[in-house]
Amino acid sequence: MSHTFHIPVLGLGYSIDTPLKVARYGISSVMSIVDDELIERIRGYHTQLNGWVYVPILKKEEDYRAKRITAYLDLVANLVDKQFEELKQLPFETGNDLCRYFELLPESARLKQGYDLMMDYPEGNQKQFFQELLKKEMTKGAIDVNIMSKVDKMNYTVQGESTGEQNTDALAALRGFAKSKLTSSVILSAGMNPRLYSYLETFNDFLPNEHGTINKKVILKVSDFRSAFIQAKFLAKKGLWVSEFRVESGLNCGGHAFATEGFLLGPILEEFKQKRQEMVNELFQSYQSALLEKGIICAVSPKQKLSVQGGIGTAQENRFLIEHYQLDATGWGSPFLLVPEVTNVDKGTLAQLEHAVESDFYLSGSSPLGILFNNFKNSTAEVQRLKRLENGRPGSPCIKKYLSTNTEFTEKPICTASREYQNLKIQQLQTLDLPQAEHDRQYQTITEKICLCEGLCASAYLKYDLLKPRENKAVAICPGPNLAYFSGIYSLEDMIKHIYGATDLLGKIKRPHMFIKELNLYIDYLQTDIQAQLKDVTDKKKKQLSKFKLQLQEGINYYKALFTESTNQTSQLLQEWVHELTTSEKELSGINI
Repeated sequence: MSHTFHIPVLGLGYSIDTPLKVARYGISSVMSIVDDELIERIRGYHTQLNGWVYVPILKKEEDYRAKRITAYLDLVANLVDKQFEELKQLPFETGNDLCRYFELLPESARLKQGYDLMMDYPEGNQKQFFQELLKKEMTKGAIDVNIMSKVDKMNYTVQGESTGEQNTDALAALRGFAKSKLTSSVILSAGMNPRLYSYLETFNDFLPNEHGTINKKVILKVSDFRSAFIQAKFLAKKGLWVSEFRVESGLNCGGHAFATEGFLLGPILEEFKQKRQEMVNELFQSYQSALLEKGIICAVSPKQKLSVQGGIGTAQENRFLIEHYQLDATGWGSPFLLVPEVTNVDKGTLAQLEHAVESDFYLSGSSPLGILFNNFKNSTAEVQRLKRLENGRPGSPCIKKYLSTNTEFTEKPICTASREYQNLKIQQLQTLDLPQAEHDRQYQTITEKICLCEGLCASAYLKYDLLKPRENKAVAICPGPNLAYFSGIYSLEDMIKHIYGATDLLGKIKRPHMFIKELNLYIDYLQTDIQAQLKDVTDKKKKQLSKFKLQLQEGINYYKALFTESTNQTSQLLQEWVHELTTSEKELSGINI
């Protein structure tokens, strides 16, 4: 791997075809395979765009969800292979795609250094030989997929009968990936789903072959060491190896935010650094034993990578994370929403993001999953939600039903963003005879939910002109708060040069260090939690809040020591960080529990 960053999954539609835009340059990216309707429509678009015959996979077909996913992943694999081979056939001429491949690489990459050397060679046989060697060393970026483990609703026939456990959303999506021709990874996020994790074991591609190669790898997106270890142990006992842990900031990230119990990113990465080898040794013992039972001999522990994502904003932060915590890579997500050649953001939303400020990004209760969600105040989905409230029509029509999990009022699960649920819940609220302030708070909680199934696809449909008549065009978008500091529309070159430090897109913008930004987000989170408990705080909750505060203080102590030890930073920068840290510490100490 020549690049030291990847592009994580971005919503549903935003990175649904990102590999078609970056994989030929050796850049790895991740697509969501939650929404088979989106996948089928994007498959139709790219099939026809390339002059091939598109044969739709209809919902009446057996196992249509898995088949749609397999067909799309195979299409992407074929197109990327085609792009890559065409790229390698090009001559080394400045400005073409072949030279672009090498020029996007970091200066530290051996391949980039070889390319620079070759370009200075005089014309002749030696130069041609050198060029052929460089082409042989080229690699495509990974075409990885993401499954949110808990987005796993049961499915039913028209007659209302369950289609069985192997046809739940997450398992069908996994089957679609497993049956595809891809040699890549599935990123499992949003916590552990034992049924899904056990299902992995039924596909040979997740097990090592006779050469010890694993064709399809498992990556876990995690927010702390303990949960990572627990999940990896569960998998190892089934003969499944976790090839990478992607540590994501609890709050300083895009999409759903999985807050820890006050554990901050720096100390979490430190724990991984200290215990990484010990974990590998323990996991390998279980893994080896499980494989032996399957008749597979594995003498050497497979490689296990470690990466981090969520809130990284400068080349300096990027370099420090890789070097200090001995990481294999970093993930850069939200900033790529401002790179139109990489992600699918419609023109209107792109213009809004370009000029957005810190206060436009906030942690919300908008997700029907009941998990905190990073939201954007100016999105058309949010505007539509407020307009519906104004017209006395809260909630959204529920068409796709991917997030239908609530059975509070109905036998069959419904979505908490749906008009049906919100009307029933508001009717219940009217009967409670609550004080006005409490009534308003609960009303806001009910009606804050938005339809993500449609909202997170709308931007891609708008960009590619795929919207059907009368289809909802309101766009939901979920960038991390870090996006507030980027103000521009960028090219792929711009963003990669920024990541590797050849240029600085943030210039003189005042921006807190990513660790301090996350700390401040956690302090705000703690204060909000305390406010919510004011009238009815139990001893158990009080204990939990005190522990949370203590963890944050321990994190501050860790950062103080870390910043003091940093010898490769300017003294002015270190002083700024220590000053910001001191300010945050004062705010934390002023919180009474």
